Amino acid sequence: MQLNTFVYLIEIFTFVMGLCIGSFLNVCIYRLPNSQSLVRPRSTCPHCNTVIRFYDNIPVLSYLWLKGRCRHCGAAIALRYPIVELLGGLFALGTYLKFGLTIETPIYYIFIAALLVVTFIDLDHRIIPDVITLSGIPLFFIASFLLPKITWTQSLLGILVGGGSLFLVAGTYHLITKKDGMGGGDIKLLAMIGAVVGWQGVLFTIFASSLLGTLAGLAVMVQSRQGMKLAVPFGPFLAIGSIIYLFFGTRLITLYINLLR
Repeated sequence: MQLNTFVYLIEIFTFVMGLCIGSFLNVCIYRLPNSQSLVRPRSTCPHCNTVIRFYDNIPVLSYLWLKGRCRHCGAAIALRYPIVELLGGLFALGTYLKFGLTIETPIYYIFIAALLVVTFIDLDHRIIPDVITLSGIPLFFIASFLLPKITWTQSLLGILVGGGSLFLVAGTYHLITKKDGMGGGDIKLLAMIGAVVGWQGVLFTIFASSLLGTLAGLAVMVQSRQGMKLAVPFGPFLAIGSIIYLFFGTRLITLYINLLR
């Protein structure tokens, strides 16, 4: 019973820490596109610029307590804030349950946290910050020396295949249409993803993200009635595809191979 209690306490602690990290990710999502410091000044309401007190900055709970509105001016607080906090907590718990008390857990969680920031910035601003991808590529390549399921050569190949494949697609599209169909941010993002999942994970990510992106794009185009003129950011789908690979990739690939037999 004592062991089970200890295990539950670790899981609760992991989830709560993830919620707190999710709160910091919200700061990154808001400030990075504006080239603002992540440390100073203290968080303020974007509508009335009043400093947010610590008791109004408790992940998820403060949003519920304030009923989604600023205590001072009554302006609505974006639902994205508690969503990112919850995702931070759930992914922290999920990563721990998947990989346990190993070096993989913090590395993969940092990777997922970076993808969460990239996803919501891309959705809001249609950009992927170089500060995340260009620093993430060497960081996660170095981390590959600590990961038991990937070698440094696989990580290097993942970077080359990830960045090179999208660069080739973007170049071919531009050559044919004389238009930019894919941003450089997506290319650097997939290179960063490749550093973590290797070249095999890159292939899975491209397939999964293309499938999800196509389905989502069709759904949005039908709903908005803008047809092929509607631009859908691809970064979030690359992030989703790579996260699916981390948690379920091997199992899904095995299932697919078995279905072909």
